[in-house]
Amino acid sequence: MQRIIASTLLAAALCALAACSGTPTHESTGEYIDDSVITTRVKTAFVQDKAVDALDIKVVTFKGAVQLSGFANNRQEMERAVQLARSVKGVTSVKNDIRVK
Repeated sequence: MQRIIASTLLAAALCALAACSGTPTHESTGEYIDDSVITTRVKTAFVQDKAVDALDIKVVTFKGAVQLSGFANNRQEMERAVQLARSVKGVTSVKNDIRVK
């Protein structure tokens, strides 16, 4: 009886761990947390830089790849936002979908 209970608990634990793993289209729990930290750091860099209007630029991170979207007042602001995002630790790539107003 103890073997059946132990086997059942082991199977349940393995299923729970498998549910937390990532796939090419789904983040693992750890990746989700890492991406949240990256997004926060990018937004913080925007707030601290006077050349970038942080409220008009949206940041989304998936497995270290950052996507920027929204609007910039000019080309220099857009380029500065991309530069700041690339400088954040953990960013693997930056996709720029920012449009100039």
